[in-house]
Amino acid sequence: MRTAEVTRQTRETDISLSLNLDGSGQVKVHTGVGFFDHMLTALFVHGGFDAALEVKGDLEVDCHHTIEDTGIVLGQAFKQALGKTPVQRYGSAFIPMDEALGFASLDISNRPYLVFQCDFTADLMGEMDTQMVEEFMRAFAYQAGITLHLRCEYGKNDHHKTEALFKALAHSLRQAVRPAGGTVLSTKGVI
Repeated sequence: MRTAEVTRQTRETDISLSLNLDGSGQVKVHTGVGFFDHMLTALFVHGGFDAALEVKGDLEVDCHHTIEDTGIVLGQAFKQALGKTPVQRYGSAFIPMDEALGFASLDISNRPYLVFQCDFTADLMGEMDTQMVEEFMRAFAYQAGITLHLRCEYGKNDHHKTEALFKALAHSLRQAVRPAGGTVLSTKGVI
């Protein structure tokens, strides 16, 4: 079983995460930011990952630290759960969500990078700042060691655009973390 448990305590957040990459989408998520909980649940369910996530953040300030620090912890957990097991490494997906179309492509390369292309029209989705979508993705990609490209092809509704991106990420990860049968997919012989 490829699992990880990560905790992170700072003056701004207290986070605990249990992650199983070989799960079936059994999820328990509580961050205090309802829309973010909805997106994380979609990520875990569509990725086929089991997760138990509890976050206590300084929401009296705003949602920034809660969301960014959750990305950090999730990235660390993915990296820990993958360990040195050879995986398929690459994944990509186009996911529609009503009028919106999201795209994700990634490489579990140990070379973290983020390309993020999505324009939002509103400042908030529930209690979540729209600008935090990119911040979460950056924190996750850099801690997980993933090259991640995300793009909203089109769409009008910010909720739909965001959900399409989270689900596209989930399906890309699902492809990329599949075991590779003992062979490291790299001409270098190591990732």
